[in-house]
Amino acid sequence: MAASEKPPSAGAPLPEGSPHPLHVAVVMDGNGRWAKQRGLPRSLGHRAGVEALKRTVEAAPRLNIRWLTVFGFSTENWSRPAAEVAELMALPKRYFESDIARLDREGVRVRVIGRREGLSSDLVRLVEDAQARTARNDRFHLNIAFNYGGQADITDAARRFAEEVAAGRRAPEDLDEAMLGGLLATAGSPPPDLIVRPSGEQRLSNFLLWEAAYAELVFQDVLWPDYGEEHLRAALAEFAARDRRYGAIAADNVLAAG
Repeated sequence: MAASEKPPSAGAPLPEGSPHPLHVAVVMDGNGRWAKQRGLPRSLGHRAGVEALKRTVEAAPRLNIRWLTVFGFSTENWSRPAAEVAELMALPKRYFESDIARLDREGVRVRVIGRREGLSSDLVRLVEDAQARTARNDRFHLNIAFNYGGQADITDAARRFAEEVAAGRRAPEDLDEAMLGGLLATAGSPPPDLIVRPSGEQRLSNFLLWEAAYAELVFQDVLWPDYGEEHLRAALAEFAARDRRYGAIAADNVLAAG
């Protein structure tokens, strides 16, 4: 959606009978630029991004989305200035302390996917407590990718399989796509149907590389702190207009060829 285009209003219905994604993934991008445009510290952009996350998590179930995976902190983000990394490390604490009780009441299951190495013991404990508290919920699933990278996740899965082989519990020929997928951090979630990236950037940035094999990609010219239900609706409307074939030939082309 171009920056000049107005997204549908929050109350506008999606086209009746249109294809609908079960799992939507979002790269939460643009916090720093949002703050710079307003002459604010980057830390305030990240805090505004948490508010956008809250709006999006509230909107997704209303739009019949069952799984939402958001990219919060990548394995590459450690290279940012120490003060900004510290601010990013504080965001999960701020989010869970303010919202975990509501998420639990509303039947949201929370999972934090990504490496625990490098995270403080307090943050790991907070993450584990949030996951344990919501483990039995199944109305809506929220995956937060934190200290996560798609390449790192595939590497970790391959290493786990190699350890199984070395221990004699598996043979190399046991490995197939389903088994490797089951070793990824996202195991138990369906692959994303739709990956959305706001901020105008048009790349995956090492997000869900394995899982994105047949995902539809939508790029939007809105910075993440400004994101809300109307932008998510616009992404769903664009998804509904796509022809998803999973490598097959469209039915009308088959008829024409016949």
